[in-house]
Amino acid sequence: MTDQIPAWVDGTLRPVDKLEAHLRGLRHKAISVFVLRGDAVLIQRRALGKYHTPGLWANTCCTHPHWEESALHCAARRLREELGIDGIPLAPRGQVEYRADVGGGMIEHELVDIFVGHAPETLVITPNPDEVMDTAWVPLHELHRQTRDEAERFTPWLRIYLDQHSEQILPDL
Repeated sequence: MTDQIPAWVDGTLRPVDKLEAHLRGLRHKAISVFVLRGDAVLIQRRALGKYHTPGLWANTCCTHPHWEESALHCAARRLREELGIDGIPLAPRGQVEYRADVGGGMIEHELVDIFVGHAPETLVITPNPDEVMDTAWVPLHELHRQTRDEAERFTPWLRIYLDQHSEQILPDL
């Protein structure tokens, strides 16, 4: 079975193979999660085996929901699958739409449901090495600086979120 995600084809939302959606640059559904601890954001470095943007730093978690999967369920599922994080309440922060070249002839054109969670100091992170090669807690002001000054180290979507949507996503920081 192929990995199908909700994407718009000729104005109709339908299940489309994930790779096909990216190669064709189809607008599709996605989720992004930002887990915070104080003024720090948990970021992850994508595993080298990822089919696009391998080795780049991204927000805590981002993915595409399965066909007919709710955004909130998807966000909680991927936090578990990618980072071993469970039980953090997630608050919705609205939607963001962006389009970005992610290399290899692929385009991310996403309608993203954004979620924010607050982690306790005792949070245990257990990265899945097939998905995540490293994690870091970075103060938001430092993350803004790094994504501006060292842009090549970060995914296009993280740079877009921080540059264009920070007040919507992280208004309290």
